[in-house]
Amino acid sequence: MITVFGSINMDLIATTERLPKPGETVAGNGFATAAGGKGANQALAARRAGRYVHMAGAVGKDAFAAEALALLDDAGTDLSLINHVDGPTGTALILVGGDGENMIAVVPGANGQVTPADAETAIGRMNEGDILMLQLEVPAAAVERALSAARANGVTSILNLAPLIPDAPRLGRLADIVIANETEFERLAGQEGMDAQAREAALARLHAETGQTLIVTLGADGVIAIRDGAISRAQGLKIEPVDTVGAGDTFCGYFAASLDDGLDFVSALRRAAVAGSLACLKAGAQPSIPLSEEVADRI
Repeated sequence: MITVFGSINMDLIATTERLPKPGETVAGNGFATAAGGKGANQALAARRAGRYVHMAGAVGKDAFAAEALALLDDAGTDLSLINHVDGPTGTALILVGGDGENMIAVVPGANGQVTPADAETAIGRMNEGDILMLQLEVPAAAVERALSAARANGVTSILNLAPLIPDAPRLGRLADIVIANETEFERLAGQEGMDAQAREAALARLHAETGQTLIVTLGADGVIAIRDGAISRAQGLKIEPVDTVGAGDTFCGYFAASLDDGLDFVSALRRAAVAGSLACLKAGAQPSIPLSEEVADRI
């Protein structure tokens, strides 16, 4: 079983021919709303990959709350660990340029009210060998408690090191498996501007220090990881991206689902990389898209 402990948002998405520079206004050519939040996205991706998923987090008591949970509910995600708190549901303001790149501002709302006690409740519902997935869009104290409780109870923890908050390097050391993009991994390693050789050396160094499984997503260049002293690589699909929003969350959700389904580590990386690539081909790149059959066809 997978429990995702993290954020639940409503995404407000505007598309433009190109992203604006600081202080610049550009004309938009489209607008949409979609359920989001890194936690909810990853839970939905794992559920769409065919696994049983609990979502733990918080929404507000506003008009966005029901809409933010609708896709999770429709997919059959267990929502019994979600609190309804005073105030607004979290929101994400997203700009997507014509080349598929994006800029995102996240307003925490109810996500900021997730507590260490909520973490204890979530872990208390889990069994040894279950998988806990976390991100950094809820308070660091709650994430820290969840990671500590998971380790004490024999639960495998996967931390997606995003967004890159100041506590990210410290919290990253507490997880069994860490997933980071290139920028996030540089912060974790304390070294900027890495080339491929430096990145592999940093992976080996951190792995030797912590014994953790470390995964670095590299966009079009696929994924590099280290586990049990061995470097692994996986390649996604060669595509022209329509939208990269949600692709990283799709990777994380499919990776967790693949491990929960009993796949070996390298196969799980490959399946997740393909799913992340396919998500980039969808307008809005929402991991709610049922990719399972498409992923199976491409592996």
